[in-house]
Amino acid sequence: MEISAAGRLEVRITAADVGKRVSVRRLTDPGVTEGKFTDTVGVLTSWDDGVLVITRKSGDSVRIDASSLVAGKVVPPAPARRRGPAASFEELSRIAARAWRPVESERLGDWELRAASGFTRRANSVLPIGDPGLPLDAALDAVRRWYAARGLPAYAQTATGAEGTLELLCGELERRGWVREVTAELWIGALAPLADAAAPDADASAPPVVLARSADEAWLSRYQRKGVSEVALEVLGSGPSVWFATVPGASGEAPAAIGRCVVDGRWAGFAAVEVDPARRRRGLATTVMAALARRALDEGASAAWLQVEADNAGARALYGRLGLAAHHAYHHYREPREASS
Repeated sequence: MEISAAGRLEVRITAADVGKRVSVRRLTDPGVTEGKFTDTVGVLTSWDDGVLVITRKSGDSVRIDASSLVAGKVVPPAPARRRGPAASFEELSRIAARAWRPVESERLGDWELRAASGFTRRANSVLPIGDPGLPLDAALDAVRRWYAARGLPAYAQTATGAEGTLELLCGELERRGWVREVTAELWIGALAPLADAAAPDADASAPPVVLARSADEAWLSRYQRKGVSEVALEVLGSGPSVWFATVPGASGEAPAAIGRCVVDGRWAGFAAVEVDPARRRRGLATTVMAALARRALDEGASAAWLQVEADNAGARALYGRLGLAAHHAYHHYREPREASS
């Protein structure tokens, strides 16, 4: 906290600091002059009528009565990662978007409108990076019209928690009634350690990993999204250099494990790593990812990324052991229900 030369805590932020990363301390009971304090760090997304809104790294917003503040200051951006690849939010967002292409897309200024008959939010949401070329309300109206014309609800994919992420836009969407439905994280790490990974509990009886350029019927039989359409197959097969991994199951059975990787320059993106529930905790997920990582290294990649939901404790533990760590959180906001009805 900011402390004056006289040793007193001071509030050194104002409404002019909206958009900056701040750290504040407040009384938990504004009516009491001495009591317990709570600290909050995040991006100051608004300061109106004596109320501050601070968006944390997770994307959660905290409303704070200005009268409860006892200290506050602007803080520098989060320090750069000390290990693994350096990457900006915008670079990773563009890489992730190229790895999961929609069937149809259109530009709205710098924003990208994406649609794929409703197959996943990622392929059916606007990616609002940059300037849409219109005032925000007009841009959001254009977004809603574009998705309504395709019989789809309008979603916006935003992000929080890193330098250059979209906390201010998240705040504006929430003020307009858009609802956050899904939050996940994008993790990154060095690729070579992943390629060398060997699970200590690896299933020695499992057959070798088979790599292919397309998803066959066996791969799809293990994929968690059943009834995959032609549109879904087009999305799954999209990306600069796509590989599908399969650990065959017993004769006539679905594969023991599968995975997908998209190589794009220095980046290798991993997705759809799924294991037969009866064969989990035998190292198959690690085996699949290592095989895909080795192929990506052969194609010149050096860094890995993937997306994982916040409540997937098993996957998060695995990816942490493989040397990956969270870079930023991303969120899907849905238009207000009354706007889509």
